Amino acid sequence: MLRMFKIQGQLLREEAVNTDELKATMANAVWIDAHEPSDDEREELNTFLRAELPESDDVDEIEFSARYFQDNEGVHVHSLFLSPGEGGRHNTVTVAFLLQDKRLITVREGDLADFRLLRMRARRGQVPITSPQDLLITMFEQKVENLADALEDIHRKLEEVSHMVLEDEDSELEEAIDRLSKLEDSNGKIRLCLMDTQRSISFLQRYIRDNNDLNETAREIKRDVDTLMAHTAFLFDKINFLMDSTQGFINIEQNQIIKTFSVAAVIFLPPTVVASFYGMNFKIMPNVEWAHGWVFALLIMLLSGLLPYWYFKSKDLL
Repeated sequence: MLRMFKIQGQLLREEAVNTDELKATMANAVWIDAHEPSDDEREELNTFLRAELPESDDVDEIEFSARYFQDNEGVHVHSLFLSPGEGGRHNTVTVAFLLQDKRLITVREGDLADFRLLRMRARRGQVPITSPQDLLITMFEQKVENLADALEDIHRKLEEVSHMVLEDEDSELEEAIDRLSKLEDSNGKIRLCLMDTQRSISFLQRYIRDNNDLNETAREIKRDVDTLMAHTAFLFDKINFLMDSTQGFINIEQNQIIKTFSVAAVIFLPPTVVASFYGMNFKIMPNVEWAHGWVFALLIMLLSGLLPYWYFKSKDLL
């Protein structure tokens, strides 16, 4: 799908895409958003731009030279964005940016909350921009804000897990481990997006050095990223603490079960010895003809079981 945006009165506005006048719409657009473009849409864009749009394999390269570079087509930035996944986890999606003098082209897979929010703000006339460079920096500024919201959400969920692990005696600790593993995974991906944003902004500052306002915004974004990076480190420490605590409580429960079985085995061992002795089937045995021998044997087995039980109970081992 192709979406076109243009500047009207220093505000970003979305244009209706008419397939019959697609080239004219592209020519007037300050932002062309290619969301999972079809082969025909890719061909139209390639013909209009006189360039080849990057494929999925190209944008997933991790080398700096493959993610940030400039050529005859413009300035290329391949940046990671956070995307919600299944089961409370998050995924990362790489968005390819092509910054030219008159327009910005984005190529992406998947529906990203950052882009949905920007489109909604554009429809409401809440995105003041003056150039494609301004729009690109605004995108990264909004991306960092959304990552901050995601970190706040993780912190709130960690507080719930903390109460479950440290205060709620009836909680399921296995569930706590599952939730902690998901939060750790999401926190790691947010940190990865922040690191990528830091690299992207540092690269873009070379091309906006003459624009003081954009440079100041870029510096503010980097300061925010530094703060959020420290926050992710704090969350990692808290997740590790809760994970260690949860595993410690599980070990304590398991040790209690093992201790109970061990004490039970010791308690029932003397009666078992007595029963085994009187259960031997030798032809000649003392007291075989004793009429009340079985009562005596039962009393001995009962006492031999009660004495260890009383001992462990007095030592508070039960």
